Amino acid sequence: MPEDRSHTVSALLAAYDTRVPIDPLSEHDPEFTVEKAYELQLQQVSAWTAMGRVIKGHKVGLTSSAMQRQLGVDQPDYGHLFADMFHLESVPIDTRSFISPKAEPEIAFVLDRDLSGPGVTTVDALRAVGYVLPALEIIDSRIRDWRITLPDTIADNASSGGVVLGSTPVALRGRDLRLTGCVLSTNGEVAYTGAGAAVLGSPINALVWLANTLGALGVTLEAGSVVLPGSLTAALPVTAGTTVTACFTGIGSVTACFAQVGEARQ
Repeated sequence: MPEDRSHTVSALLAAYDTRVPIDPLSEHDPEFTVEKAYELQLQQVSAWTAMGRVIKGHKVGLTSSAMQRQLGVDQPDYGHLFADMFHLESVPIDTRSFISPKAEPEIAFVLDRDLSGPGVTTVDALRAVGYVLPALEIIDSRIRDWRITLPDTIADNASSGGVVLGSTPVALRGRDLRLTGCVLSTNGEVAYTGAGAAVLGSPINALVWLANTLGALGVTLEAGSVVLPGSLTAALPVTAGTTVTACFTGIGSVTACFAQVGEARQ
């Protein structure tokens, strides 16, 4: 690994521990490409798995025009989800574990069979899904003030922070996710509304994109994996004392409570 790249990986890893963000990587490297950014992400993933962290799935980010406008990017990306990123519904989540967290409503896929591209079709993806769950993704940025380009967020594990899943699985059969409506509320007041069509036309399209993108790299989405396909609305900033609820038509709801609850995650 080149010395400057090793330094960048170390700086990103340190930001998780210190909760002190770093300057945008793109500001220091005019040739900071998407390809370089994914290399940095995978180097962090290797470091985390060497520490004993376990990959439980993937996320697709920046799939809606609302999120692309909010963060100033123009195409999707992906990141890795680890077991210790999953939080139980309605159990307080310590905001001190994050830097600048935001919540997004998503329809989570849980796979009951392997899915491997390239060449995955919508039919293949539908067959691989065991069920869906209402979900809230907590996004966070180790890049200062969310001043990110697409390569910045990719290098930062697609701005991943945490996941809260609902507890009632719903079969996908006969359900048109494009038409699934969503209401995102904070402390009982509606903040945003959206629909599944905001996610690349349908959340299943995000799953197809992910399977084919990873498949080209020799990575298979394994049975039991959780896949977050992207947000149905813009992201909602959260602080201690915030309660966020996402309600999805025909799928149910999920709630995340944010607080300061003891020592922050190291």
